[in-house]
Amino acid sequence: MTATVSRPEGAQEALPLDVEAIRADFPILSRTVRGGKRLVYLDSGATAQKPRQVLDAERAFYEQHNAAVHRGAHQLAEEATDRYEEARRTVARFLGTDDEREVVFTRSTTEGINLVAYALSNAGTAKEAAFRRYAVGQGDEIVVTEMEHHANLVPWQQLCERTGATLRWLGLTDDGRLDLSDLGTVVNERTRLVAVTQQSNLLGTINPMGPIVARAREVGALVLVDGAQSVPHQRADVAAMGADFLVFSGHKMLGPSGIGVLWGRYEVLDALPPFLTGGSMIEVVRMEGSTFAAPPQRFEAGVPMAAQAVGLAAAVDYLERLGMREVEAHEKALTAYALERLSAVPGVAVIGPPDTVARGGAVSFTVEGIHPHDVGQVLDDLGIAVRVGHHCAWPVVRRYGVPATTRATFYVHNGYDDVDALVEGVRHAQKFFGVG
Repeated sequence: MTATVSRPEGAQEALPLDVEAIRADFPILSRTVRGGKRLVYLDSGATAQKPRQVLDAERAFYEQHNAAVHRGAHQLAEEATDRYEEARRTVARFLGTDDEREVVFTRSTTEGINLVAYALSNAGTAKEAAFRRYAVGQGDEIVVTEMEHHANLVPWQQLCERTGATLRWLGLTDDGRLDLSDLGTVVNERTRLVAVTQQSNLLGTINPMGPIVARAREVGALVLVDGAQSVPHQRADVAAMGADFLVFSGHKMLGPSGIGVLWGRYEVLDALPPFLTGGSMIEVVRMEGSTFAAPPQRFEAGVPMAAQAVGLAAAVDYLERLGMREVEAHEKALTAYALERLSAVPGVAVIGPPDTVARGGAVSFTVEGIHPHDVGQVLDDLGIAVRVGHHCAWPVVRRYGVPATTRATFYVHNGYDDVDALVEGVRHAQKFFGVG
């Protein structure tokens, strides 16, 4: 699909996706904001808007098939269960695995990470010997990075507090990259798990998973990848990645809120005790005790979020029709144009890699003399939606000595005109505050 939105003079290439056609799929993009201004949505990194195809799929489930999944013998229950499990197969295909048992539906990326963290700590007290294989305890170490979102940092801090393990981390370079110079010592024989984001939500940096996974394998450590900012924007292949876990959220990839995915290698999932207990995840229940179902059901306690899973599958279908390679190329072109235009504005500093090498479509910046929150307010008055603050990544803004940043994140419905609006909005903020 080739874009019909005009190519600005500074852009090096036409966009791979037809922006006008895609925008027509998103009802919310037809509305105006702040007194009739066009909505320029540049906050997909926080939550993505939903195309009509996703909204229709979720609505159709409620209108035609609504029932409790894996419960009841009536037709609606059978239909609901079929659609829920078909959604699991769709997600498995999207991730490049033919084993649907490796796909666990969660409520979010955050819940998926907490699921693994609690399973590892619960393993230490499990009465079943099979569940103690990956137990974390005193003397063990968990490794993260300094660029993690709080969702992939705080659960590991808490795991260490519960178990007596030690938290270690890989630092950052001045240009926003992961510093792997001490990878061989930080990840060592005491390391039980390495948890790393594939793409930073603040810096846009895409991390090199190869050497990290390879080093973890050398010392027998598990690897968890936070894919919240990567899975929606680039082709996922869990086999090629080589990790043990991958987590991501539906609402960041055009899907509904309240649905996330934990992918895990089946042999690892099968050796972990449950996180939540109750209905659905049991095998046999007696008053004296219970046994647990095999994965993925072991980790899906309670009535599943079936409509959301169906909506997520519709989002996957939508992205696959566009083509994930085209989605990635589209965002790379927008990011290159944004970096070029923003760097040409006096007083603007990009926090993160200055080019598109191993970089995604999250562009965080500061404007000299204006607090990021004030920049965001001016942009909002112009109809431009961005994120401001520390982006749930406080250690990152501290590392680069800024109080916060203004962040624009691009997705399939964005075009060069959105980047132009952003840059002109920044110039307007400078004029408004008398700086620059």
